[in-house]
Amino acid sequence: MHDIVFTAEALALRDKARAIAEKYVRPNASRLDKSQEYNWDATRAVAEAGLFGVFIPREYGGHGGSILSLCLVVEELAKADSGYGVAFAVNALGSFPLLTGGTEAQKQKWLPQIARGEKLVAFCLSEKFAGSDAGGLAVRALPEEDGSWTIRGEKKWTTNGGVADLYSVFAVTDPGSRSRRISAFLVEKGTPGFKIGKVEDKMGIRCVPVVETQFDGVRVPAENLLGGRPGMGFKHAMMTLDLARPGVAAQAVGAAQGALDYANLYASRRRQFGAAINSFQMVQQMIADMAMQTEAARMLVYSAAAAADKNAADLNKLAAMAKCFATDAAVKVATDACQIFGGYGFMEDYPIAKFYRDAKILQIYEGTNQVQRMVIARNVAREIDRLEHLAKYIPTEVQDRFGAPVEEGASA
Repeated sequence: MHDIVFTAEALALRDKARAIAEKYVRPNASRLDKSQEYNWDATRAVAEAGLFGVFIPREYGGHGGSILSLCLVVEELAKADSGYGVAFAVNALGSFPLLTGGTEAQKQKWLPQIARGEKLVAFCLSEKFAGSDAGGLAVRALPEEDGSWTIRGEKKWTTNGGVADLYSVFAVTDPGSRSRRISAFLVEKGTPGFKIGKVEDKMGIRCVPVVETQFDGVRVPAENLLGGRPGMGFKHAMMTLDLARPGVAAQAVGAAQGALDYANLYASRRRQFGAAINSFQMVQQMIADMAMQTEAARMLVYSAAAAADKNAADLNKLAAMAKCFATDAAVKVATDACQIFGGYGFMEDYPIAKFYRDAKILQIYEGTNQVQRMVIARNVAREIDRLEHLAKYIPTEVQDRFGAPVEEGASA
């Protein structure tokens, strides 16, 4: 567990996000969900409030780059509309490759514009045949004689596609290499050959566009190769996901809290058998479990965010734990909230149906929860050395059944 310290600035940013959520996000959530339109009013308000700078360091015009502060802001926006929580948070996802791997010149050029909300950012990693397997990319980037690169291929599920001004694109530059096969590029909207393809018709988070991005001979200048040298893309992608997963988990906490709030209000007003249904023990148990799951997820998210801010050694494990636990909790809480609403919960007239639809994607994107469990298990397995002292407490008469330590390199 990492120390969780909220600065006065972080709490002020959270309060700004809460005010924007109540004024620009929640009132428009249902309408924009039905029309599948982006919430530009909320985005302008977020930019004016300086909230796009929450994940940007101060030297580039931001508020310090705190992941914990980012999670506070994302939670508030997602509580009002999980879809807009995604729309906001994906700017951090798209910016993290630049933050972690960009050259100083690249950071100076782009980060101040991102912090001011002048440039929205998207993240292009997944492909039709490369989802969880990020190492299996097929989109190619070929070097040209003048130092530029030409990108060809198609990316799948680009969130904010068409809305974003800048795209972090991962492509194969050295097919024969295992460790340095992939490079990352910054591609600007409007670059010749760069097109938005299919716009997905989604079950949830419908106010944020998710699209196919097509690269038909897109010429990228040498200065847009992230980090200034090829072969670092996979490293940049993995570092990005560790930083971004607490933000996804914060979306889940916001979504869970939003669903819980509606369920709590409804249960206090809905009367059956002559009493409010929140007087029934079965409903009380459901609400109690929803509240515990939400709060437990919140604390795990904050701990992972604090680990990210410290660049802690256990970030990979904690980020995976936070993403997995919080998103599972959001789905469970949204499901139970729908159940509390009964038949009305199944109707789109009530906001709880949207929470239910929006929650599911949280378990899938930025690493499925099955992948997160693999990450967690691998990290836990690496902790065996600190547990060897426990073996002496196994009774001597059963030591042969307990087994001897597996030598390094041996088959377990």
